[in-house]
Amino acid sequence: MAGKGSVKLGFEKQIWDAACVLWGHIPAAEYRKVIIGLIFLRYISAAFEKRYNELLAEGDGFENDKDAYTMENIFYVPESARWSTIAAAAHTPEIGKVIDDAMRALEAENKALKNVLPKNYASPDLDKRVLGEVVDLFTNNIKMEDIGTDNDLLGRTYEYCIAQFAAYEGTKGGEFYTPSSVVRTIVEILKPYENCRVYDPCCGSGGMFVQSVKFLQAHSGNRNKISVYGQESNADTWKMAKMNMAIRGIDADFGPYQADTFFNDLHPSLKADFIMANPPFNLSNWGQDKLQDDVRWKYGLPPSGNANYAWIQHMIYHLAPNGKIGLVLANGALSTQTSGEGEIRKRIVEDDLIEGIVAMPTQLFYSVTIPVTLWFISRNKKQKGKTLFIDARKMGYMEDRKHRNLSDEDIKKLADTFTAFQEGILEDKKGFCAVVTTEDIKKQDYILTPGRYVGIEEQEDDGEPFEDKMKRLTSELSEMFAQSNTLQDEIKKNLASIGFEVK
Repeated sequence: MAGKGSVKLGFEKQIWDAACVLWGHIPAAEYRKVIIGLIFLRYISAAFEKRYNELLAEGDGFENDKDAYTMENIFYVPESARWSTIAAAAHTPEIGKVIDDAMRALEAENKALKNVLPKNYASPDLDKRVLGEVVDLFTNNIKMEDIGTDNDLLGRTYEYCIAQFAAYEGTKGGEFYTPSSVVRTIVEILKPYENCRVYDPCCGSGGMFVQSVKFLQAHSGNRNKISVYGQESNADTWKMAKMNMAIRGIDADFGPYQADTFFNDLHPSLKADFIMANPPFNLSNWGQDKLQDDVRWKYGLPPSGNANYAWIQHMIYHLAPNGKIGLVLANGALSTQTSGEGEIRKRIVEDDLIEGIVAMPTQLFYSVTIPVTLWFISRNKKQKGKTLFIDARKMGYMEDRKHRNLSDEDIKKLADTFTAFQEGILEDKKGFCAVVTTEDIKKQDYILTPGRYVGIEEQEDDGEPFEDKMKRLTSELSEMFAQSNTLQDEIKKNLASIGFEVK
C-alpha cells in the first residue's frame, strides 16, 4: 500500500481500534467529539511535557513561564489539564469531570482555544469505566518520545480518525472531510509558495491547510511562512478545524466563531494567493433572495436552487491579482444552463479565468458516489486564451469495496501535466488531455466537460483484420441470439407447466 500513496499504518489504526471500545457506550453524535478531544488533549499535554523537561534541564527557572512555551508555538498546559492528572483519575467515577475541567483550564490559559474544546465527558450517557480504559490506552500507547521523534504522529492520527468518522458517518461525513488524495491533487497542482495567503471559505476540518503546509515543507520552504484563512458554518466542524490546526502547529485565522460565508464573510477584505475548497455540492436554499445585489456576483446572479456558481464567484472575488483557485464541484456545474448558470459560466470563460478542468474518478468520496470535477481558476494564466482539459476518470485504485483512492503516481502525473501545459510544452493525448482555445470552448456553447475535448482513447491494434473481426463478431452475435431464443422457449414451457400462459 505504501507505493499507492498511503502511509504505513500502525499507530493511527491502533488508536482508532482502541477508541472503538467506546462504540455502544456513547451516543453516535457525541462519539467523534469525545475521541477527537482526547487525541487533542493527549497531544498538547505531551508537547508541553517535552518542553517542560527541556526547560527544567536548562535550570534557568522558566519551566512555569507561559511565554517559554508560546514562543515555541506550544500551548501552556496548567497542572489540572496535564495528562498525568487525567491518567491518575482514569479509574475513578470522577474521570469525566476531571477531563471536562482540564478542557476548561486549557481554554482559560489559551485564548486561541476559547469555546473550541469538547466538554461532554461528565455526561451520564458516557460509561466512565469504558472512558477510563480508553484513557489508559492513550496513556500506554502515546509516549513523550513519540512526540519527539515524529512530530506528525498525532497529526496523522487525528487525520486518520477524521477519515474513519467520515466513512462511518456516510453523507454527513462529507461535511467535514475531503479525501486526502483529492486535497493533495489540488495542492500539488497549485503549488503554494512561501509568504502566501491561503484561503478556504468552507474549510471543514482544515485538510487543505494541512496539505499546503506539508507541500511547503517537502519543497524546502518554511512551514511558518504561510498565512492561513478559513471559514466554516458548522459549529462542531469549526472546532474540529481549530484543534487540527493546533495539533499541526499552524497559526490559522478562522474568525472568532463559525459563520455562514455568504451572509457573514469573516474575511471581507482578503485577497488570497491560493483558494482551495470543497464546497457543499449543489447547495439549495442558500439565501439568494437576500443577497441579490451582492458585490460578489460580478458574472451574474446565481440561482436560488444551487449555490455552485455563488461559491465560484465568492472565490473569484477574494482572489489576489495573480491568485489561483482549486475547487471541487459536482459535474453538473460543467454544463448546466439552468437559471442563468450557462451565462455566468460563459462570462467567466470569456474573462479567461478557467485554467484547467479535471474530471475525477467516481467513489473518491465517503459521502457521495457522484462523479466530481476539479476546477482550476487563475487571474493571470500563463497560457492566455487556453484551457487544459484532463479526463482522469480511469485513474486510481479501489482501496476497499466502496472507496477509490489516487496513488502518488496518479497525483504526480496530473501535476506534471499541468506544469507542462503552463510551460507550453504539453502535447494532447487522446482520451486523457487536451489544450483547448477559448474559441473552441465557445463552439461547444461554453460547456466544460473534459470528454468533449479529450476524445476517446485510441485502442491498440490487435492485429486482426477488420473484415475478419466483423465476420467473427457477427457470427458470435447470431449464436448468442439463437441461445437467447432457446432459453426463452424453455422458460415459456416451464411457466406453462405450472399454469402460467406467456404470450
